[in-house]
Amino acid sequence: MRKLILSAIGLVIILLAVFGAYLIIENSNKPKPRIEKVVKTVFAETVTNTTVPITIPANGTLVAKHKLELYSEVQGVFQSSAHDFKAGQPYRKGESLIRINSSEYYASVQSAKSDLYNLITSIMPDLRLDYPEVFPAWEAYLKNFDISKSVAPLPESTNEKANYFITGRGIVSSYYNIKNLEQRLSKYSIYAPFNGILTEALVTKGTLVRSGQKLGEYIDTSVYELELAISKTFSDLLQIGEKVELNTLEGNQTYIGNVTRVNGRIDQATQTIKVFVEVKGDNLKEGMFLEANLEAKDEPNAIKISRKLLVDESEIFIIKDSILDLIQVKPVYFSPKEVVIKGVPDGTKILSKSVPGAYAGMLVKVNQESTSQQTNN
Repeated sequence: MRKLILSAIGLVIILLAVFGAYLIIENSNKPKPRIEKVVKTVFAETVTNTTVPITIPANGTLVAKHKLELYSEVQGVFQSSAHDFKAGQPYRKGESLIRINSSEYYASVQSAKSDLYNLITSIMPDLRLDYPEVFPAWEAYLKNFDISKSVAPLPESTNEKANYFITGRGIVSSYYNIKNLEQRLSKYSIYAPFNGILTEALVTKGTLVRSGQKLGEYIDTSVYELELAISKTFSDLLQIGEKVELNTLEGNQTYIGNVTRVNGRIDQATQTIKVFVEVKGDNLKEGMFLEANLEAKDEPNAIKISRKLLVDESEIFIIKDSILDLIQVKPVYFSPKEVVIKGVPDGTKILSKSVPGAYAGMLVKVNQESTSQQTNN
C-alpha cells in the first residue's frame, strides 16, 4: 500500500512538471510587439546663393575726440571762473575756465615795460642827431607806446649802424624779455578752446595752485571716438570713411559712425589691429559701451546659416526624398551665432532648424508650415 501511494505521488509530480514545461514553452513563443517607426517633422528651406556681406562684430567704449587735461604752468591762488568750477559744468568757447591771481606778476611785467619805455626815450636825442632817417619811426613808436597793452614789435630799419646802436643799448633784449613775461602772464588764465563740459574738477576757488598741478579735465561733447580691436585677417579690408553701425547694449539706440583712422601696427599679444570710429549723437556720453558691426567685404555665391546647423565644421544636412543626407561645404566666415558657407547648389533643400539626434539616412517629414525660401542675409 505504501509503495502504491509513493508511486502515485511520483507520477503526479512528473505530470505537473511536464505541464509546467509546456506552459513555459508556449509563453516563450509569443510574437514580439511591433514597434512603429517614428518619422520626425523638420523645418526646411530652399537654398538660393547670393552675395553675403561679411560684418565683423566688435565693441568698445566711447572717448571724447577733443579732450583737454588742465594743468597749471604757474603758481598762485585760484581766483575765479566764468561758472562754478565743478564736474558737469558746461562752458562755451572763449569763456574763462580758470583765472589764477596774477597781481604780483602783472606788476613785474608793467615794470619791465616801463624800463623799455625809458630806454627808448633815452636814445631819442642820439637818433635825432646821428640817425635822422630812423628817428621818425621810433618817435611814432614811442608816441603809440601803451603800457597797459601788449608791447608792439620794434620798428625795423635797414641802417646797420642804427641797428647796432639800438641793440647795444639793450633795447632789443629788453623787448624780448617783456614778450617772454607776457607769454607767462597769459598762462595765469585758461580759456575754453571749444564748447564742452567739465568732467573732472580737482581744485576750488581759493585753492593754492602749484606749477605742474592737474586742475581738471575738459571735453568736447559733440564728437566721440570708439576704439575697436579687429582681427588682422580683415586689416586690409577696412578703409577710412566706411560707415559703421553702432548699437547700445540694450539695442534700443543705433548710431552711424565713420572709420577715421586705422592703426598701422598689429598688437603682438592679441594679433588684432586698432580701428577708430568717429560718431556723433545727442545722447552719447564718454565711457559708454557700444557694439559695432564693420562691413569687411562681400562674399559672392554664398549663404548664411546658424552655426548649430554645421556638422564637424564642414558639413550640413540636406533633405533628399524625405531622407537626411550630409554634404561637404566650405565655411568662409564664422560669427558668434552664424556662419557664411559656400558650395551648396541652388535649389537644395536644407534644414533651417537643428534636429536632435539627426543622422545620415534618417527618415523625416518636412513641416507644411515651413515654406521654401532663399537663404540670404
